[in-house]
Amino acid sequence: MKKLFAACLILLTHQAFSQNLYNTNAIATIEITFPQSNWDQIMDTYYANGFDERLLGTVVINGESFDSVGVKYKGNSTYNANNAKNPLNIKLDEFIAQDYQGFEVLKLSNGDKDPSFVREVLGYEIARNYMAAPRCNYAKVYVNGNYLGLYSNVESVNSDFQERYLFANRDATRIKCNPAQVQNGGSSLEYLGPNEASYYDYYELDSDTGWSDIVSLTNIVDNAPVLIEDYLDIDRAIWMLAYNNVLVNLDSYTGPFKQNYYLIRSKNDNMNTVLWDLNQSMGSFGMINTGGPPGGNLAELDLMLRDGDNTWPLIKLVLDNPTYRKMYIAHCKTIYEEQIANDLYYEQAVNLHNTMSADLQADGNAIYSVSQALTNLTSTVSGGGPGPGFIGLKQLFDDRKTFLENTSEFQAVAPSIAEINFDESVPANTSLTVSAEVTNASQVIIGYRFFQGDRFIKISMLDDGLNGDAAAGDNIYTATFNVEATDIQFYVYAENNAAGIFSPARAEYEFYTVSTTSDIVLNEIQARNNLTQPDQNGEYDDWIELYNNSSVTVDLSSYFLSDKGSQLDRWQFPAGTTIAPDEYLIVWADADTFQGGLHANFKLSGGGESVYLSDGTTILDKIKYVYFYTDTSYGRYPNGIGPLTLMTPTFKAFNGIDSTGTSIIQRMPSMDLEVYPNPVEDMLFVAWDEQTTYEINIFNVLGELMYQGKERQISTALWPSGIYIVNVNQLNKKIIVK
Repeated sequence: MKKLFAACLILLTHQAFSQNLYNTNAIATIEITFPQSNWDQIMDTYYANGFDERLLGTVVINGESFDSVGVKYKGNSTYNANNAKNPLNIKLDEFIAQDYQGFEVLKLSNGDKDPSFVREVLGYEIARNYMAAPRCNYAKVYVNGNYLGLYSNVESVNSDFQERYLFANRDATRIKCNPAQVQNGGSSLEYLGPNEASYYDYYELDSDTGWSDIVSLTNIVDNAPVLIEDYLDIDRAIWMLAYNNVLVNLDSYTGPFKQNYYLIRSKNDNMNTVLWDLNQSMGSFGMINTGGPPGGNLAELDLMLRDGDNTWPLIKLVLDNPTYRKMYIAHCKTIYEEQIANDLYYEQAVNLHNTMSADLQADGNAIYSVSQALTNLTSTVSGGGPGPGFIGLKQLFDDRKTFLENTSEFQAVAPSIAEINFDESVPANTSLTVSAEVTNASQVIIGYRFFQGDRFIKISMLDDGLNGDAAAGDNIYTATFNVEATDIQFYVYAENNAAGIFSPARAEYEFYTVSTTSDIVLNEIQARNNLTQPDQNGEYDDWIELYNNSSVTVDLSSYFLSDKGSQLDRWQFPAGTTIAPDEYLIVWADADTFQGGLHANFKLSGGGESVYLSDGTTILDKIKYVYFYTDTSYGRYPNGIGPLTLMTPTFKAFNGIDSTGTSIIQRMPSMDLEVYPNPVEDMLFVAWDEQTTYEINIFNVLGELMYQGKERQISTALWPSGIYIVNVNQLNKKIIVK
């Protein structure tokens, strides 16, 4: 049985591991070479034509060269033909199939509308803690050998993005909500009737098909909100609305023009909201409403802004529903407490400024000076737009703290979730019981699912003395449900008449995970094997690793592997195939059945599918995945029994901690600092993605220094039980010592 103090647990999410292109601690270098000396004039002409024309050139990214690349100017309000430095869109695969670290498109912003030049990078960095959002850092851009300037480098929301993060097919519906008609309703999600043409001025279709999806969604939002969870990932939408409000992101759906987000259809048939264009977040865009005086008190932006307003139907839907309304406030409080109340946003902003200030100083084409950038971290800088200028970050959020903490919504007393109890692993095809100690609640629910791309199934947790609940009325709420042969992810939500609370606080984006186990498991798989491990013929093919958890040798002759749930007996292990206790077995998924050794008659898709281990009729183990980066794997951590996650491949070897005390597992990009295990009893391991050596400082809740040094293996055996803060390079993580 595992006991978790939910308020302090660091959890895993589904996002992929860090990519150097978007490392916020480093600045990328992008060198563009055009044959033409008048390249700027040509690209201005292309932009004016509006035909999506690109200029052919050569691009070098961090030393790696690409020929036949298409480059164009992009942007609306940030583009100006008179600018020496305009936003850029670089398409590596315009003419040749090529990519840099899996990315084919680079989008570069010029820093206009943000004197601080940190809002876009910081905005996405914060957003990725709560929802799928683009990665973003800085890049130095050179053209024909001359330094053009410093840009923010934003991950493109395209077919690659939706495949990586949203469990969506590459050709799934993707709609950019960036209207041509911002003054006449914007991308408001108002129902405009069944004629698809009615939506053309308000939405931009980025996929080949999908206009019918926006018609259906707006009809449900406006006319049948009770059905919303069958059409929209409502929790992701609530996170977006909470982010917009708390962080005063008004160049958004929440703002007057109802724009700058995407809608993407996932494999579970729900549409997903994705934030976009954050260069004017955190008060840079100062207009709250149209038709009235410009500006407004941004620090006192009402949490219930647009409540009951039919022209913002998504916000109306959320705030009209009593439970969604409480979930919205719970998400607002989580963002506030984790980013603003502790001034973490400001620490991150200062770090970003220090990272890029020298290159901004050298930027002769910069829209704003380094002095203005530094000033805008704290104070207003004069400039365009409504109001007196661009409000300082600290100026805005110091006042917003006072305002938010005194709102009735933040002062409402939510239930308390003291602890969650569940087994770390359960046998496949059995059941799982979860109990939660909850006080001051009128309703407790558990949301669970068996794959990260699925919708959560929501059922009540009860304190009635039945179905595994020990005693009625003891504030221990229990739920039991059947599990499949795959991981289980779940969260708990509780509410009363005044407020709601999630455990973990970042649910549904984060969740608790339980692994299912059996004697023989699918321990690790790899698609897109480029340089990891060749087979006996020297071919780098997909592979599947099995592991024997039992104490006896198992004959696999009656076992099957398949990538089709409708055909479990697709490939049978040859007669005489065995696997010894605590041993590994590799099957090459390459459809080369005539080669020697174990070669299945199917291949794995790097874009996602399922792998099944069965006896021909019953699924014994299952791995479902959506996307693989080249030379990564997907496996159980800890080895043989743990939940599945993206990893550095450990071909026919233990998934765990190597001889140096370093974890081989790759975490998602939002966790630059890895601290494990958590909770910890005797030995704590600290890791980060970069090769740089940092000093580690660990403090108790009283601020007393418990450890200082550079060793990543730290004994906590003599520390008192409690909560501690691990600090590495100004990144902080909470841990629990038991």
